[in-house]
Amino acid sequence: MTLYFLVKYLHVLGAIVILGTGTGIAFFMLMAHRSGHPDFIARTGSTVVIADAAFTLTAVLLQPVTGGLLMQMSSTSPTEGWLLASLALYAIAGAFWVPVVFMQIEMRDLANVAAEKGESLPPRYFALFRRWFLFGIPGFGLVISILWLMIAKPF
Repeated sequence: MTLYFLVKYLHVLGAIVILGTGTGIAFFMLMAHRSGHPDFIARTGSTVVIADAAFTLTAVLLQPVTGGLLMQMSSTSPTEGWLLASLALYAIAGAFWVPVVFMQIEMRDLANVAAEKGESLPPRYFALFRRWFLFGIPGFGLVISILWLMIAKPF
């Protein structure tokens, strides 16, 4: 096994983790939300926040490192169109993901308070959920687009 292969493997694995964890988080948060039960939403939200920190954040931070190493090892020019497009989309995806993390934390906290008090979820929770859901659409689409660019290198 060459060093290049190992770095490429880690880069692809990072992309899988970002996409897989993001998809799993979205699914579980959506299912918890649909239950309407503040205690279930709070517990799921706690797990989601941990998963985002442990898996997604780690992969998001390592992707530019492994990508940069691959670029150097393969003598890929940083001005290649597919690479520039991927980097731009990565930055935009990050601009959608970072606020989502804080929304998840606040939704978890709001659900915790409602569960502890035996109350319904407050309007702020529903506003955050709508925004969280809407931010996820372009975030997910951008990650899919980046994966296509990495594989196809169309320009």
